[in-house]
Amino acid sequence: GQAAGEAQHPHDAGFSFASLFGTFDRAAAQRGFQVYKEVCSNCHSMRLLSYRNLLELGLSEAEVRAIAATVTVTDGPNDEGAMFERPARLSDRFRRPFANDAAARTANNGALPPDLSVIVKARHDGANYIHSLLTGYGQEPPAGVAMGDGMNYNPYYPGGQIAMGQVLNDDQIEYTDGTNASADQMARDVTTFLAWASEPETEARRRMGIRVLVFLAIAGLL
Repeated sequence: GQAAGEAQHPHDAGFSFASLFGTFDRAAAQRGFQVYKEVCSNCHSMRLLSYRNLLELGLSEAEVRAIAATVTVTDGPNDEGAMFERPARLSDRFRRPFANDAAARTANNGALPPDLSVIVKARHDGANYIHSLLTGYGQEPPAGVAMGDGMNYNPYYPGGQIAMGQVLNDDQIEYTDGTNASADQMARDVTTFLAWASEPETEARRRMGIRVLVFLAIAGLL
């Protein structure tokens, strides 16, 4: 068990990218973007990502242009000095769900949903933490723990009380690739996407590391 106010240690979800020479599962990351777009983006921004970054996930330019075009962004001023709305382009950052932090707090019972651009890097054992958190709802709070108004119990969140309720439920979205959208599958996929977003250079760094090791091994033999 854990002491009062102490978060439960996240479980190891066995992600492919977690090993020394691991890579991001592109299909899972694409599904994870779909989860972010259809569920998480209603409250959470990803200000550091542009739509063009999705090309690195293996989506075609036509697919990414179509995704961007479903979003309306404010641009300007135009020749008359007025701001105007237009469909997003590849170069645009992901649209924020709220105009500012005050609006975000008002819509979320006073809580500010964190930006998710580098959330996996910003939390200890980030990928396992996010997966555990998203799948950690539905338990009763321990005896003697008084829940705050509008708060939800989640043993993986520091203090056990989180403003965000359970957001992933079985079959709430329909994956474009036909994968069964269980709550656990969606949590795995969106965590993969968020891990990739936090450290898109991970694979290049690992490839370079392997080359260096091979070079050193050959040099050592010589």
